[in-house]
Amino acid sequence: MTTDVVDGLRGIGLCSSREALQALLGHATKSRMSPAEVAEQLVLLERRERDARNLAARTKRATLGALKPLDRFDWSFPRVIDRPHYEQLLTLGFAAHGQNVLFRGPSGVGKSTLAQNLGQRALEKGKSVCFSTLNAALADLLKQESLPAVERRMKRYTTPDILVLDELGYLPCDARSGDLLYSIISRRHERVSTIITTNLPYKEWGTVFPGAACVVALVDRFTQHCHALNIDGESWRQRPVPPLDSTPSPARKKKATAGVKTKDGVRR
Repeated sequence: MTTDVVDGLRGIGLCSSREALQALLGHATKSRMSPAEVAEQLVLLERRERDARNLAARTKRATLGALKPLDRFDWSFPRVIDRPHYEQLLTLGFAAHGQNVLFRGPSGVGKSTLAQNLGQRALEKGKSVCFSTLNAALADLLKQESLPAVERRMKRYTTPDILVLDELGYLPCDARSGDLLYSIISRRHERVSTIITTNLPYKEWGTVFPGAACVVALVDRFTQHCHALNIDGESWRQRPVPPLDSTPSPARKKKATAGVKTKDGVRR
């Protein structure tokens, strides 16, 4: 009977696994739950399953990449970083008002990690996210073969609740790329949030897009409602690595001497 009920529930569109439904119905039978209680538990089970699937799908579309969790981030390593400001950003109040975020600092100080974790927090709160290096996003748009194709592809970068563009200033772009970035920023302006990581002050953004007349307007729109987090310090990747311990551990010493023949001919 339980199997038939489970098949029926899945047949009408419930996403929960067969095993989870069987376990719930078995528990309901043993506990002599009322029909209303069984229905309530089914709703909770199904909602959890759909939320998990929704998060998995949005995470896949977000393309956040390998994520270093915040509990492994060494806040003491940068010389300058405003941790309380970042923790305030984690509440996502900026996203509720369509405000932007800038992470600025030299290479290796954690800008991308902090931006990725903001994106992950937004996903967990039900928001849509898109993460890309700036150059990859612009190359994606530039390779489209017609204006209608560009417009269709542009939606990938203009519709998410949070767009993260990583590494502005690391590679040069042309004027056409500047126009495309301006189009992205202007369409998102005061509507949804954009996060940018860069190693450059605003006054040097024009050097990334030589010949682009729109850079001043781009910066003006991006900075109108923007939380700037400046980070300074040495590159985490260039930190001194502790020397390896050359003293063999007891286990290694035992393994190294195992099977060695002694003077009496006995292997030890």
